[in-house]
Amino acid sequence: MKALTFQAVESLAFQDVPDATLIHPGDALVRVDVAGICGSDLHPYFGRERGLDAGTIMGHELLGEVVEVGADVRTFRPGDRVVAPFSTSCGTCFYCGIGLTARCERSQLFGWVCGGVGLEGAQAELVRVPLADGTLVAVPEGLDVAVALLAGDILSTATFGADLAAVAPGDVVVVVGCGPVGLLAIRAAFAAGAREVFAVDPVPSRLAVAERFGASPVGAGGDRRAPVAERTEGRGADAAIEAVGSAEATRAAADLVRQGGRIAAIGVHTEPHLALSPGELYDRNLRYSAGRCPARHYIPASLDLAAREADLLATLISHRLPLSDGVDAYRRFAAREDGWTKVVLLP
Repeated sequence: MKALTFQAVESLAFQDVPDATLIHPGDALVRVDVAGICGSDLHPYFGRERGLDAGTIMGHELLGEVVEVGADVRTFRPGDRVVAPFSTSCGTCFYCGIGLTARCERSQLFGWVCGGVGLEGAQAELVRVPLADGTLVAVPEGLDVAVALLAGDILSTATFGADLAAVAPGDVVVVVGCGPVGLLAIRAAFAAGAREVFAVDPVPSRLAVAERFGASPVGAGGDRRAPVAERTEGRGADAAIEAVGSAEATRAAADLVRQGGRIAAIGVHTEPHLALSPGELYDRNLRYSAGRCPARHYIPASLDLAAREADLLATLISHRLPLSDGVDAYRRFAAREDGWTKVVLLP
């Protein structure tokens, strides 16, 4: 089968690899209809996260058709169209039971093989899905598959961010970072009842898209606090969703929330220290929450949101490309070329 594989930092290959096959009785084999390129794929691509074996199939966003199931699979059959979260989950352990599926005791992350151990990724013609009954979710008929794909990762991450920030009806919310996750976080905040959402990003074209998603834009120049203060009687936002994963983004979120405000970090951070001191958290009664999204827990609600706002969410997908164009797509997506927002690959 064809797949997009990691070779070295900033080096991928589109090549033939052995076909994915069932290994365990709880596995399902899925023929991939659409696989996404995610911003977090860039961490191993740029070497910010190290340890990925050369030859590992990239990607953790997948939607496709079940073509074969193991003997223990009860929920799915060949022909079912399914979406998967970026990590597998058994559905029965303590963590799955409390909805923290990202910390399932048997979880594996798609697209991460280190020292020969791990799970191959989704940017391929076929993918093996362990723990199929606890991992996969059926996709509603008639929903654009590229839009439904968003539920497996970035739409669920955005919804998780709104929950983590405890967004409540009437809140003023700041979203820091207007990449795909941030744009979806705008919609998730409104779905949770926010009365106004401010979008913070230094790139004007991203702010223009954020306006289409319903947010009030805040650029890099001038006093970013002024428009937020004006709408909150000088206090600052009730909550911030930080969707970048950098010290600068953390600082921006903290500067824009009020005393007692809530900050939800859903960007993947690789810096060694938090940009906020314990003293500032204490002195301002700030609540800072972070963590990997339990995407499997959120997929059903995310699919509902995707169905309600399918036309808007479809505008987020800037490129639908054959898998064979994947190497160049990574290069251009990583370079943040203008117009490259959400890229999906079609094996």
